[in-house]
Amino acid sequence: MRSAESPVAEAQRATFAELPYFPTNQEYRVPAALKLGKVEDILEMPTSTGQRRHMRRIGALEFTLKGEPLKLTAFADASDTELRRLFVPFFDRTNGTETYPGGRYLDLDRTATGIYDLDFNRAYHPFCLFNATYDCPVPPRENRLNVPVRAGEKLAQATQ
Repeated sequence: MRSAESPVAEAQRATFAELPYFPTNQEYRVPAALKLGKVEDILEMPTSTGQRRHMRRIGALEFTLKGEPLKLTAFADASDTELRRLFVPFFDRTNGTETYPGGRYLDLDRTATGIYDLDFNRAYHPFCLFNATYDCPVPPRENRLNVPVRAGEKLAQATQ
């Protein structure tokens, strides 16, 4: 977080602690199949600053995590015509205790096969956790997992 592009305020960068993560766990790295939706399916996703961001629903990533079948909707910015990356914001049962209450994110490069390496060890907190001026999309209700995902970035006070 010492980069000039860091969301952490410049005055806080020198003392900013290293980001904490859950221990890497391969159980949280699963294959997911993307079931495409309607290309014109646009929604206004609320953000941390009260704004609304136009996002395109690309489809549902279907996967099994610890024996439970689940799905998460993958999005792209509505103005993104190339659709090279998928944005997967999500909530899980760790939010508010072990992870940021506003959810976490995954970014995926598009694949030609529609099969994705869904690696929750790469889940990260939105930048608005570190700087309230950032405008972070809030995961929609359809992306609420009713299971704890103890992988990826976590809150500093949850490091014990």
